[in-house]
Order: sequence, then C-alpha cells, then structure tokens
Amino acid sequence: MAAKIKKGDYVVVIAGKDKGRKGEVLKVSPKDEKVVVKGIRMVKRHVRPSQMDPDGGIKEFEAPIHVSNVAHLDPKEDKPTRVGFKTLKDGKKVRVARKSGEVIDG
Repeated sequence: MAAKIKKGDYVVVIAGKDKGRKGEVLKVSPKDEKVVVKGIRMVKRHVRPSQMDPDGGIKEFEAPIHVSNVAHLDPKEDKPTRVGFKTLKDGKKVRVARKSGEVIDG
C-alpha cells in the first residue's frame, strides 16, 4: 500500500480539539497509523533530569495524531483534499490531489 501522507507534507486537522489547524508532518508511523504534525496536539510531560537534559522539568512537545484525523492540503486551493495516484507517461507513479488534479510530489 502506497503512503498517502509523507514526511514534509502539509496537512489540516479535520477532527479533534485542533480541528482546522494546519501544519507540516514531522514524522509518520505507518505501523501505528499515526502522524506527528508541527504545532498540533501539544502535550506537557514531566521529564526527569538526565545526561542529555540536565535541567529536566516540564517539557512540551507534539503528540501523535491518527492519520484519519488529518487531510492533505491541496497545493492549489489550500483546502483539504483526498489523495489519489496517477502514472505519468514516463512510468513514474505520483500522488495527485483529487480536488484540483494537481501533482503533489513532482
């Protein structure tokens, strides 16, 4: 199964407390069907001091969100769209925005 959402894509949250917010995908976990989006679903964790982080304290970072709760942003219209696949004349398979027909990864 080809990946419809990849690292570096711009997505919009379509469900949950951050609905309507947009961001860039930082990490994709296909096994868990989750993505991490920059600035979305921020959580706070109490972190114990370690050699890597001698201060410790309360840290804030992005938590994963289920892939069904995000939609790809159409490159042309800046609105949510579904993703399809198309084979170009040279035999290359590319992702295409269903709404505008625009090629996502050229």
